[in-house]
Amino acid sequence: MTSPSSDGLLFDVAAPPTPVERLLLLADQYVQHNDTLDRLLRAGSPPEPDAHAASAEQLASATHSAIKAVTDERLFESHELSDTVVRLQQLAFLSGASANHRLPMAGTLTALAPAAAMGCADTVARELRRRRESATDLPGHPLTVTHHTALWEIACGNVVATSSLGRQYVHYRDERVLIGTLRSLEANGLAERVPKSAPSAYVGGPLQDRVRLTAAGTTSLAAAISRPPATRAPGTTPAPAPTAVRTAPRSR
Repeated sequence: MTSPSSDGLLFDVAAPPTPVERLLLLADQYVQHNDTLDRLLRAGSPPEPDAHAASAEQLASATHSAIKAVTDERLFESHELSDTVVRLQQLAFLSGASANHRLPMAGTLTALAPAAAMGCADTVARELRRRRESATDLPGHPLTVTHHTALWEIACGNVVATSSLGRQYVHYRDERVLIGTLRSLEANGLAERVPKSAPSAYVGGPLQDRVRLTAAGTTSLAAAISRPPATRAPGTTPAPAPTAVRTAPRSR
């Protein structure tokens, strides 16, 4: 029997996520968890007391894994980085504790976790770049200001989509996200809608579509965090300014 050569693989092995990507994925896990808790709360029948326990414990484990990914980088412990690790430890504790509480208290303990995880991702990204790259060596990235803002809001769990009478709408929390921006992100494979996965906007209302980052969107945002976004769409060149033409005054 012939064994495969050691210098080749029979299949592609995906590169492990970077610490920043791992924190973005963690934020997404918290968004999904919170959406599930909200749907359970608004369901017609009371949920089982421990319906969320397994998910909460899994989140605690995922948060500890994110902490290990950050500490394995062996970065110099600045005050900002130390605070970030402590914040992640708090998230892990709150997630584990929520498994022992009933709704809605369990939901309260993890309600702010997505935004907290994103704040930690921003700090880790800045620390990594400050130590590994000089300011003049930072490569540009293709995200415009509008796309960068929208991806950040999506990662924080602040964006949902609905439709009514044949029209589509985007609902956001902090920074404005337009339907045209969402469609552009979807066309570029950076975002996607998960139908009827987000809680309704009001009691008794229909479920909304949660907008989430795709794998490509996670990678793009992780690469763009803490870098100045592009001011225009990639691949476009500003049109030259029109030449001023002087017109001779009309004779009377």
